[in-house]
Amino acid sequence: MRFAIGDTDFLLDGEPHRVLSGAIHYFRVHPDLWADRIRKAKLMGLNTIETYVAWNAHAPSPDVFDLTGGLDLGRFLDLVAAEGMHAVVRPGPYICAEWTNGGLPYWLFADGSVGVRRNEPGFLAAVQTYLQQLAPVLVPRQIDQGGPIVLVQVENEYGAYGSDPEYLRALEQMHRDIGLTVPFTSVDQPMGTMLEDGSLPSLHKTGSFGSRSAARLERLRQAQPTGPLMCSEFWDGWFDSWGEHHHTTSAADSAADLDVLLAAGGSVNIYMFHGGTNFGFTNGANDKGVYRPIATSYDYDAPLDEAGRPTSKFHAFRAVIERYAPVPPLPASMEPGGSGRLASDAADGVGLEARITPATDLAVRLDRVASLRSLLPTLTTWSAHDEPPTFDALGAASGFVLYRAEVDLPTGGVLTIGQEVRDRAIVSVDGVVVGVLEREHHDRAVVLPPVTGTLELLVEDQGRVDYGIRIGEPKGLIGGVAVDGVPLSRWTAAPLALDPIAPSALDALSAVEPTDGEALAGPTFATGSFDLDAVDDRYLSLDGFRKGVAWVNGFCLGRYWSRGPQQTLAIPGPVLRRGRNAVVVLELHASASRTAHLLVQPDLGHTEG
Repeated sequence: MRFAIGDTDFLLDGEPHRVLSGAIHYFRVHPDLWADRIRKAKLMGLNTIETYVAWNAHAPSPDVFDLTGGLDLGRFLDLVAAEGMHAVVRPGPYICAEWTNGGLPYWLFADGSVGVRRNEPGFLAAVQTYLQQLAPVLVPRQIDQGGPIVLVQVENEYGAYGSDPEYLRALEQMHRDIGLTVPFTSVDQPMGTMLEDGSLPSLHKTGSFGSRSAARLERLRQAQPTGPLMCSEFWDGWFDSWGEHHHTTSAADSAADLDVLLAAGGSVNIYMFHGGTNFGFTNGANDKGVYRPIATSYDYDAPLDEAGRPTSKFHAFRAVIERYAPVPPLPASMEPGGSGRLASDAADGVGLEARITPATDLAVRLDRVASLRSLLPTLTTWSAHDEPPTFDALGAASGFVLYRAEVDLPTGGVLTIGQEVRDRAIVSVDGVVVGVLEREHHDRAVVLPPVTGTLELLVEDQGRVDYGIRIGEPKGLIGGVAVDGVPLSRWTAAPLALDPIAPSALDALSAVEPTDGEALAGPTFATGSFDLDAVDDRYLSLDGFRKGVAWVNGFCLGRYWSRGPQQTLAIPGPVLRRGRNAVVVLELHASASRTAHLLVQPDLGHTEG
């Protein structure tokens, strides 16, 4: 088969074809649930699945490129093909996506010599290697080779970042050089000169917007007089940041804008069809003068919620699509009021069991407790430095770094960070917390009490900036540390990656004798177990806890924070097992309880709009 760009339409084997796509990021969904989410996209009336490719997820270090498990992009695309659907792939190299560092590997910028998203030899050389590593996955899965891929996007909303046609031409040629032959696209907001700045005449321009469809399409047509109109990011919701409200959009309003778009003959990619979750430490952040880390949930108020269940937006969009294209029959379980579960066979031949919603929630007592300090020998190793090293210099992509210095301050003093805390530091003297420095609040100073002993700063990377000029910046205590203006030297530092937790640390925690009591004083680990007769998607509630990270059966669910908006962490059903299961929590501050709850329903801090 052949897919091409005609004067007015996309052409599939020479016939006009409308792309009806929905975004599913394979790296935000448990791989055992990929087939389920893809099939549900088809049931809404979509014929295509779109995904970014997260370079930094595949390449945690320069000498590793991982295409296994939840990063098996080839398997994901094969599942799309098995459903009879097409695929749009967006390899970046920059993706934004509210994903840490916008998808760019942290190690690429560790020495400060490599450019970011520009025509710079070091950056382009790394991108070339990346694309060559992707070639065996993408090239044979193009539609003209019998695969599902019909479009590939070059860069991502580049017009909002810069205007460098030489850079874009170099990227386009690299994509061609690895053997990609399908049409190439670009995407930008139809505002100002972004469409012109972010593309080339050889790239088919598409728009990104979520409202005012008619005006946006008019601007897109102005920038590109011929060819099919396409909104390749139709924003049907929005992402959440910690401390803000949960973003929702009206299903009726979004459906009306989608109707205008389709009535104009446009193609669409619904962003997101299913958002998923920023598991582990993968969330990004924004910094437009104030640093805002993205929440763990990427529910996005999408047609399919974080647990894969249809929302009112699913049904509203399906009703619109049905006016322009045939839609398959909807199983009773997917109708309003249904369970949202599929009982049919998966596209890859693996049965998707019908899941029965558990009738009750479960309380889990976290009865084994060990301080972070006591577990350090099982979690990390120390290194000596004259100045506090960055995370990047330590090879720490994310998580935490513990900085330690011996001090003699008989009258105390004022500790200051030279430039910036990236992103949050818990300051302790001899194991007693004396303050917290938050990048979000531009904190750089804290008063120390008299101390002759150990000063510690536990620094958390809360998410690398994913948008704008601060992409690629290092993490840690930037600009050094001083007390009363006198620089502190002779530091030791220990990275705490924690995804996954070292088995020796889990063994040590499990060996602790159970204890009574309610409150936890952090930073401390706590664990407890629970039994299940049946496996289903669940949600972990840590009511009474303040801030930290949680794991179930060794799988890192991500960060929790009492400031919200989300109040629960999603647990994919495949992470759970019949019989005994274990929860581990790292509470950074304190909790009023040692009881976690395994819930049937999530709490995103909102009601559906």
